[in-house]
Amino acid sequence: MPNADDAYLEALLAPIRVSRSYRPRFGRRSAAGLAFADFRSLYAADPFYSWLGLDTRTMYAAHRAAGGVTSLYRQIGIGCERLVRTVLGDTFSLPEEATRWSYTVAEPSSGQRVVSLDAGLPLDRIPDSGHRRRVEAWLTRCADSLDIDRRLVASLRTIVFEIRQGYKSKDSKRQLADIANAAAAYTQCCFPCLLVLSRQIDEEVASRYRANRWLVLTGATGLDDPLRSTYDFMAQIVGFDLAAFVSRHADTLRSEIDGVVRTLLETRSSD
Repeated sequence: MPNADDAYLEALLAPIRVSRSYRPRFGRRSAAGLAFADFRSLYAADPFYSWLGLDTRTMYAAHRAAGGVTSLYRQIGIGCERLVRTVLGDTFSLPEEATRWSYTVAEPSSGQRVVSLDAGLPLDRIPDSGHRRRVEAWLTRCADSLDIDRRLVASLRTIVFEIRQGYKSKDSKRQLADIANAAAAYTQCCFPCLLVLSRQIDEEVASRYRANRWLVLTGATGLDDPLRSTYDFMAQIVGFDLAAFVSRHADTLRSEIDGVVRTLLETRSSD
């Protein structure tokens, strides 16, 4: 039987490796992006870009690195999502389908649209009563911290998570979507939690989420507070020391990400 640590590490790393093959699209439809030769043909055929000297290998490398870093952060986020969802399933003995959550919204043009959050933790499907009581007690404390009426708390039967590696953006469209997700969650007796693995979240954004009854967990350490820290929540409530896991595999993670970044910065003719 494979080691659980190895499986968790692969859940985090597999999406990150996808960024190695990133190529910029330059406004084209190609899903694979443009190799250097295609970029050179495109830019050399454009008089203005050619006059400015934008059709060079160095310019291509800059585009690839810029877009590739964005891709890398996105893939780290996907890896974090897969890791946390897998850990929730394993530690609470839940089948994979139980750790997912979605809802449908009416669309004037298309009828219905399915909106999914990154993970779900249904309390009534946790088989171990001790684990279930621990999560329920935590949920009550969370609701109190957000000034949620205790009568509503009693109806909350699933915790739903949006999982992010960080939240540096102030994208209002993303925030509005998440606020709508929270409203939808409460109508289905679900409690919304934003779980961030880094400390990178703008406090103004975090405050707006809290004002709309999201619990916000960040990658702060040393707090001993599972209502504020992702790592304290994972260790004390879930029962998995996520901080120790990431620290234990830091050398492997650094090596993999360094390899991705070096690949993105390369300017070989085959790119």
